[in-house]
Amino acid sequence: MISHMRTTLIIDDAVFRQLKKLAAEQNRPLSQVTQDVLQRGLKEAKAPARRKAVELPTFSLGRPRVDIADRDQLYDVLDRS
Repeated sequence: MISHMRTTLIIDDAVFRQLKKLAAEQNRPLSQVTQDVLQRGLKEAKAPARRKAVELPTFSLGRPRVDIADRDQLYDVLDRS
């Protein structure tokens, strides 16, 4: 089923002139040319593809010097700084 909706658009005069010129050049109705231009614009306006996640480097820092589960040991190390 094809559905059409009528609406009113406020179009800049310069843009309207371009649409009318294009319709005349293509010998097509203004509404059809406007529809095609809008559809092309919507396709181009789609959200850009998500970029691939950047893989960050990892480094081995060796064994921890403090057991962070041991609060007293952690406070002792922090107080020394």
